[in-house]
Amino acid sequence: MQLSTLSSSLAAIALSTLAMSAHAGFYTYTGDTTGGPTFNRPDIDYADYPFQEVPSGLSGDATDVAYHAFTFTVGVSGIYTFLTQSDDVNYDTFVILYSGTFNPADALTNAVAASDDAVFPNTSGLVFSLVAGNSYTYVVTGYDNDQFGAFSTTISGPGAIAAVPEPATFGLMGLGVAGLAAFARRRRVALND
Repeated sequence: MQLSTLSSSLAAIALSTLAMSAHAGFYTYTGDTTGGPTFNRPDIDYADYPFQEVPSGLSGDATDVAYHAFTFTVGVSGIYTFLTQSDDVNYDTFVILYSGTFNPADALTNAVAASDDAVFPNTSGLVFSLVAGNSYTYVVTGYDNDQFGAFSTTISGPGAIAAVPEPATFGLMGLGVAGLAAFARRRRVALND
């Protein structure tokens, strides 16, 4: 009974997402947790299973589970839908949404929602209200330490969804700008000689 209710709810969410205005945001990305960094993932109380909940503590089973983190912002405040599906039916996904920063060494801080199964064990999802301009991190991981693999995530809602570059990306951009400036200076010097 709960599975058919969840399926109906997800279908209704999908239809309402499609019915949104032309300004609605729709963002899909792929990733792979195989060989990725690991952490002790948050856990949820399964009293309302399979619906999303606020993490209640750290997992006693997934103490060294691989994860993939995606940091983003949204252009319009409102309700956003997240749906993650693994490529392998044996990869039991688990997802956590963080408001603000995500620190794998302190996995409960800023965790606002988590979900295990949505329809099937290889799918997980959330429906959550996001604020425009705030930074969020969506973490895809496995239910247990031996759960990892390729996945795809779709985020949809009333506004544009934009990936936030990692600090290393900013560093590389800075090196690129510095390199271009050095090249331009050498060229100016060579032209003046």
